[in-house]
Order: sequence, then C-alpha cells, then structure tokens
Amino acid sequence: MDDDIPRLLPSDIETARSLLFVPGDRPDRFEKAAASGADAVICDLEDAVAPERKAVARENVASWLGRTGVACVRVNAMDSPYFDDDCAALATLPGLRGVVVPKATEPAALAALGAVLGAGVRIVALIESALGLQRAYEIAATPEVARLAFGSIDFALDIGAIEDDVSLLYARSALVVASRAANISAPVDGVTTALTDAELVGAATLKARQLGFSGKLCVHPGQVGAVNQAFMPTDDEVRWARRVVENAADDRASRVDGLMVDKPVAERARRILRRAGSSTTSADHQRSAP
Repeated sequence: MDDDIPRLLPSDIETARSLLFVPGDRPDRFEKAAASGADAVICDLEDAVAPERKAVARENVASWLGRTGVACVRVNAMDSPYFDDDCAALATLPGLRGVVVPKATEPAALAALGAVLGAGVRIVALIESALGLQRAYEIAATPEVARLAFGSIDFALDIGAIEDDVSLLYARSALVVASRAANISAPVDGVTTALTDAELVGAATLKARQLGFSGKLCVHPGQVGAVNQAFMPTDDEVRWARRVVENAADDRASRVDGLMVDKPVAERARRILRRAGSSTTSADHQRSAP
C-alpha cells in the first residue's frame, strides 16, 4: 500500500449531487466511474453482484480502495450472510469514504457499524421499506449517518405500489422532512432506470430537487451530467436571486418584480446564489455576518 497517495474525496458525501454505482465485480469500470464527473462513486457489493460473485467483488473493491481508489461502497444488507465479511474487508481501507447501507431500519445497528468503520467513514442509510421510512428520523438522527437515500424501486415493491411520482410522493417528502429535522444534508433520490435518456433523467432530477432532495443515485455514466446540471440553479433563478438580494432591506419586507419579498424569500435567494457559486453583494454580506 502506498501511503504517499493522496486520499482526497472529490466531493463530500454530504454535498454530492450525483452518486454513481459501479458493480464491484467489474474492476475495469472503477477508474471510468471515477472519471465520469460524478461527485461520488459507489462500488456496489449488493444488487449489482450475483451471489457467486460476492467474494471476488469484495476483493476487487478492497484492492482498489487500498491502492489508488477513492469511493463509497454499498455493502450487502445487515441481515445477509455477506455483511460481516464486507465490513471486515472494508475496515481501515484508506480510500473508503462512505458506506451505503441497504434496507436500513435499525438506528442502533448503524451506530455500531459506524464504530467499526471509524470516524472518517460516513454512512448513507438507504431507505427501502415501510419500516425504514417509519424510522427515518431516528435513522437520520444517528450521529454516524451522514445522509439518507431513497431506494424507490424496492420501496414501491415493499408497499405494493406502482413506482410513480404520485405513489412515492409521501415517502420522498418524509425523507426530506426527516433529514431537515435531524439537521443533516438533504437526502439522495433513487435511480432512474432510463440509462441514457438525459432529458428524462434531468426531468426526474429536477422534480426531486423541487421536493427538497440535493442528490441522486445514478446507474450509468450517461446520467451523471444531467443530474449535476439539474441540481444547479438556472440562469433565470440566478438573475431572480440577485435582484432579490440586491433589493432586500435587512429583514423587512420589500418588493421585487411586483412580488413581496420577506425574510424567508431573501434567504432562499441567498441559497440559490451560494449553490450557483455566485457572490452576494457586500451589503448582503454585512447583513448576514454574525
């Protein structure tokens, strides 16, 4: 193992917009995934890997993360026969930045896993069942959990629903609210199964963003660009936000484009500018300084 290799995460787990899965038994794709533009790579040991390939996938991922790779890993479910071996293989790997736990339901078990993995490894809890959703706040409030993610396909199966925007609206909103109540980053939305339809992926991501999500799981490199773009404010949003911030008068209500702007609206405008990488006016900096 080369201790001189820099171990830097391209984007913090808490702020990653696009999180790209790559099968753990396809080491030829690891570097391609890392070069895809995704904010985070997730080496998958679970759904993407057949039972007879679990051991070789685990070895591939451990080897890459022990040398030059930097990624998260989706382990197998806690009640599976593979979970303990997954954790043993991942512990102390210098390139491991996060563990995605599928079918998360038990806050205490997630806390125990965090103790095994160490303080530098964050947990993303994948909510894929009615029980997981019912316990979403307790899971989100577990200190070792950095973020919630939505396993929309498995969740729809668990509750016997058709996977569409209407049937999953409550679950998506519940994850957003639970994350905010626990004071962690906004959650990650589930995958879109259209692998290379950038327009459809972008539209799905925009809907998720409008609900309060700040990231999305990807299953193909062709989805990454559309996801990243959809989480960026549009030019119209940035122009609106600049007008609001420039006209905001302390915390008093003001008028912009014929509409009332009060304190929450002004703060939303500031968030848009921060997300876009824009700077607010010097006066605004003075108002928001502690």
